[in-house]
Amino acid sequence: MKILIVTGIFPPDIGGPATYVPGIAKALQERGHKITVITTSEPGRFDLEDSQHPFPVYRMNRKTNLVLRTFHFIKAIFHHAKKNDAVLANGLFLEATVASRLAGKPMVHKIVGDPAWERARNRGWTPDNFETFQKRCYGLKIEAFKNLRNLVARQAEKIIVPSRYLAGWVRKWGIPRDKIFVIYNSVQSFSPLTAARIPLNTPVKLVTACRLVSWKRVASIIEAIERMDDVGLLICGDGPERNNLQTLARDLGLTERIYFAGRRNREETLALMAGCDIFVLSSTYEGLPHVLLEAMSMGLPVIATSVGGTPEVVKNGETGILIDDGDTETLRSAILRLIDSPETLQSMRHKTELEAKSFSFPRMVKETEQVLQAVSGRSTTEQQPV
Repeated sequence: MKILIVTGIFPPDIGGPATYVPGIAKALQERGHKITVITTSEPGRFDLEDSQHPFPVYRMNRKTNLVLRTFHFIKAIFHHAKKNDAVLANGLFLEATVASRLAGKPMVHKIVGDPAWERARNRGWTPDNFETFQKRCYGLKIEAFKNLRNLVARQAEKIIVPSRYLAGWVRKWGIPRDKIFVIYNSVQSFSPLTAARIPLNTPVKLVTACRLVSWKRVASIIEAIERMDDVGLLICGDGPERNNLQTLARDLGLTERIYFAGRRNREETLALMAGCDIFVLSSTYEGLPHVLLEAMSMGLPVIATSVGGTPEVVKNGETGILIDDGDTETLRSAILRLIDSPETLQSMRHKTELEAKSFSFPRMVKETEQVLQAVSGRSTTEQQPV
């Protein structure tokens, strides 16, 4: 097959799609398919050397005027879609949908969240969490984006989601059950890691890695360690909340115990994580985070909020501790429970590594390939929908 993959972010960006797309594209290429990737980039990154990828990467400027940007994106995607058998959209869903329809090519969406909710949260239109946003009716502006989200999703021949939790909500967007396929995210193998030096002097080092946006609730982790003099926190990632988080750390007198590592590539992030003791994720929503699986594959015990697809990965009390969203005291207690019990910590290290192995990268690639073959008419056996 010839497959065009459309994504909003790609390395050196960080985030789930920026981890997923290079891996799935390379693997599909190695299975004999011809892959092309089209992505957006910051203006200063167009001269990036993409020759390390075994497939062509075309970058578009994400900083142009909205109307012009949408037009140019559709035009570029259309140009490439015409030459391919199918389109896999991992972002830019509206542009990919319009372009695919104009080109007459089948399309698969990889949906890991709700673009309408993320837009509303990022623009300050609502403070509501993911689930409340799905259930509530809002004013004309937000409802227009929700309706557009539903309309665009219905145009896809198939939809891939990373968890059964998310599949349930996507069905409520009006998507037939037989269009939705749960394909769990996976852990790509990586070379043996040399743990990076962490500029924290505390005996215990926590790590979180995410885009610094409000629903990741990194502030709750900072607040949880305020009275734990032996605990430091490494924060990998960047985003609009970084200044607020740095201010909070300073106000609480924690600047010596919190290290903001900023934006790092995957290898740097993994090396930093390898130098820590416990991975913490305090989000109000997760589809099924790649970084959680990567932390588990390194044997890091996990403390995570029991939201989204996370409980489908973390076995509470065995591979980690699941806590309620928004409960800082419970988060503090979970941290203390692990650091006060070396036996529990060691047991979880072993179990997390074993559990991560069940999220096989070859399995994820094969299941994704089957869906793409089905929409392009080249499948002999079609994967069963959710």
